[in-house]
Amino acid sequence: MASGVGVNPECLQAYQELKLGKKTKYIIFTLSKDNTEIIVEKKSPPTSTYDEFLADLPEGECRWAVYDFDFEKEDGGKRSKITFYSWSPDDSKVKQKMLFASSKDALRRSLVGIAAEIQGTDFSEVAHESVLDKVSRGN
Repeated sequence: MASGVGVNPECLQAYQELKLGKKTKYIIFTLSKDNTEIIVEKKSPPTSTYDEFLADLPEGECRWAVYDFDFEKEDGGKRSKITFYSWSPDDSKVKQKMLFASSKDALRRSLVGIAAEIQGTDFSEVAHESVLDKVSRGN
């Protein structure tokens, strides 16, 4: 079910900077105050850590995010996977959860090149080890 929410062009521009320019480590997306479009809430510098990313996910509010997830394979090769996050904490408001769930596809479809997708309702589901396990499968 689509919510009719649009994607602000700045979202695509920020994503291209992350994907092609490696000028950003992660992007946090949210809905505008009037709930009519998806906007960029934060772009991080390329030196940001995963812990900083997790600290930027609010405990009681939904968000979407894209993170350039770096990891090493067992054979020592380095990999990078652009990972899409749907952050919908258990204690966020029901109306907000529904709006974010129904608007996700508009954003997700516009971001070409996502390698993995993570659904998180609490911090254990987005912990580094959980995400590493998911993104490193099949490589």
